[in-house]
Amino acid sequence: MDGLAFEHHLLTPEGLGAVPEAKHQGSAGGVACGDLIQFRVDLASGNVSVGFDAEGCGALTACGSAIVSRASGLSLLDAAKVGLVEVDEELGGLSASKVHASELAVDAFHRALGAAARDADPLPQSDRRLVAMSGGVDSAVAAWLASAEGTRDVAAVTLELWRDEKSDAEASCCSHIAVRRARDMAHGLGLPHLTLDLREEFRAGVVDPWIDGYRNGATPNPCVRCNGNVRIAPMVDLADSIGAKALVTGHYARFAEEGLDGAGPLLREGVDPNKDQSYALARVPKDVLARMEFPLGAMHKPEVRDIAREAGLEAADTADSQDLCFLAGVGREAFLARHGGVVENEGPVVDQDGRRVGSHRGIHNHTVGQRKGLGIGGGEPLYVLRTDSKTNTVTVAPKAAISTLRVELVDIDLRAEPSRVTSARLRHHGAIGDASLAVAEDGTAILTFAKPAVAVAPGQMACLLEGDLIVGCATIAGAGA
Repeated sequence: MDGLAFEHHLLTPEGLGAVPEAKHQGSAGGVACGDLIQFRVDLASGNVSVGFDAEGCGALTACGSAIVSRASGLSLLDAAKVGLVEVDEELGGLSASKVHASELAVDAFHRALGAAARDADPLPQSDRRLVAMSGGVDSAVAAWLASAEGTRDVAAVTLELWRDEKSDAEASCCSHIAVRRARDMAHGLGLPHLTLDLREEFRAGVVDPWIDGYRNGATPNPCVRCNGNVRIAPMVDLADSIGAKALVTGHYARFAEEGLDGAGPLLREGVDPNKDQSYALARVPKDVLARMEFPLGAMHKPEVRDIAREAGLEAADTADSQDLCFLAGVGREAFLARHGGVVENEGPVVDQDGRRVGSHRGIHNHTVGQRKGLGIGGGEPLYVLRTDSKTNTVTVAPKAAISTLRVELVDIDLRAEPSRVTSARLRHHGAIGDASLAVAEDGTAILTFAKPAVAVAPGQMACLLEGDLIVGCATIAGAGA
């Protein structure tokens, strides 16, 4: 470690208190660790002007100064390459005890830089690609392929989303830890990396409606809402800001070879049935889809891992995420109680005739089609037929009763004429059934299946298909009469 370099930045820090008028800010640290740093970034001149304030250990001030020294005067995308390695170089090396300060400083700087990038004057469009990176193998390979193995101009972006403080930040795909991992990976590939802080938007647009859904007895699908309403459009907007032609993601989905009469692109299912993510993308607006590319859509997961290994990508053997990103390591029941006040509320479990056959601890613990956890023993197996938030009642019935030929739909988003619908999927990775669609004048619709659909859960999304094309989607209101 070069003590003179560190002492220089500690005693005569560059940018301390500078650009106080800048409206784009980012901070990291706080009460929990006793260290807090805030960066301010301005791009009015076309290049980066940056200042900071720091409280706590001296290493935090030195790291902030190092970032200012490296990033000031650079273009947006050049400044987006400044990370842990550059701070370490500027300070002549960092001891293990000071790495935490470097991580906080880089986090804060990139939050401010990402905020500034969203408001920046757009750069001229080029063949550049913006790649969404999560730190996992799929997005890493997408970035590698988008860069045509290093021959095309590529930048990376990672979203920081709201999460429960008690969740496992290491397991979450969108925590500050995941952002660091993705940024380090992008920098390792020589790519500029930007962070978009969507914590407030995610809490309001995804988490709160998810809580409300369970409170009201529905079974919401937050991933569909996130992609359609919160997550992807801001990245496409950022692509515009940096002059990128398209947003590239690691989703397992494809596009139809031709759009529908000029009305925009149609999604196709990915070729890997175990990884297909077209269901989760069905609510993405057409104009946003038109700006996206899915280089993994024609691949199977083992092929993707092979590419990662051959390219020497660190994420080659990274495990796939399993939980909802905001639930990583946190039980659903505890989360609902802590953040939504949805607590244990005992009520009756009744059969179809209204006879009480048991008790439940809250309708939020039950979904249509559920068999386990009902606390009802003996006799014919019973399944949840419906839940009623007004009466706090769970109704159960034999399996035959939870099957239906007709499904009521609301919030319909058709990308083709209703006659194009020939089948539907009612849950992510659920079975596809032959079906037809009839849309009423009031905007509601009835989906009629050739064979009974089982466990139709209000709040879930119906993905409307023609072969492997996604021609629309809608929210399930319930089983039709």
